[in-house]
Amino acid sequence: MVSRPAQVAQGPVERATPLREKAAGGDRIGIVPILWNNADLPDLAPPVPALTVLDEIARLGYSGTQLGIGFPRGRALAAELASRGLRLAEVYVALPGDASGPAPAAAEVARAGLEELNAAGGDVLVVALALSPERDEWVGRAQRAPGLTDEGWRSLSALLHDLGAEASERGHRIAFHNHAATYVETPEEVDRLCQATSPERVGLCLDVGHATVGGGDAVAMIRQHGERITHVHLKDVDAGPLEELRSGHLTGFEPALRRRVFAPLGSGVLDLPAVLDALSELGYGGWMMVEQDTSWEPPSEAAAIGRSVLVAMLRWRAGTPGGRA
Repeated sequence: MVSRPAQVAQGPVERATPLREKAAGGDRIGIVPILWNNADLPDLAPPVPALTVLDEIARLGYSGTQLGIGFPRGRALAAELASRGLRLAEVYVALPGDASGPAPAAAEVARAGLEELNAAGGDVLVVALALSPERDEWVGRAQRAPGLTDEGWRSLSALLHDLGAEASERGHRIAFHNHAATYVETPEEVDRLCQATSPERVGLCLDVGHATVGGGDAVAMIRQHGERITHVHLKDVDAGPLEELRSGHLTGFEPALRRRVFAPLGSGVLDLPAVLDALSELGYGGWMMVEQDTSWEPPSEAAAIGRSVLVAMLRWRAGTPGGRA
């Protein structure tokens, strides 16, 4: 196994070079490879070989990736990434459970993800709750949805604290990801999660697209949670499907994905310049993971659009319009 030296002890996360200063480098722009092989909707397109996905991620200029479907594991993955100048930015795990909190199997699922991350020398374990049938019908209007019980919050926070300690011992951070159709979706639920957990143990992976679908203002959430944000997923939201969800004319997360509720960066309702401004004000230097679950465009085309828009905005903010990032 490939082990990383301990880099992060319990305590405030170390900040890397702020966005404005490193805008031309693009060294922390990663991608979630769900565009090529969709875990939620595998019928959307024929599967793409994992090494082809890695080739495309490198060709398009990304620096890192989430662990994707069919990717090699451990030393083999580390070698494939290194040969392409890539890094394993994150491993994503979804914890099974219901309104009473994580299921007994949740800890095993999370620890398996942590082992995958450590074996390949990756950076962040991103943790979310799994999609819940009880919440699925409320996507886009989740403020009225049934929530976790008090015991559910206690058991979730206890598990996250344990995972945070175990990750820290291996030189990693965990970051909790807000997600539509789960029990941590709305701004109020993100607030409660942050109140129930220690910032030294549990970071926040703010997904600005899911925050928007969940009824939140991504910029306000960045400013509110500040130093708690250690990882970011950048995705835009199409106004049409979003309004259909909010009005009840569209129900469920998978139907929303089929309607391509998540749009290429810069083409939806997300105020990307304001998001980047808010992150820069924090001195944020963590990964910025471009993500678009489903796309009308071919996967590589959609991935190219996302990175190009983000890099152009970073260059504009930094006053460096030319050159390759």
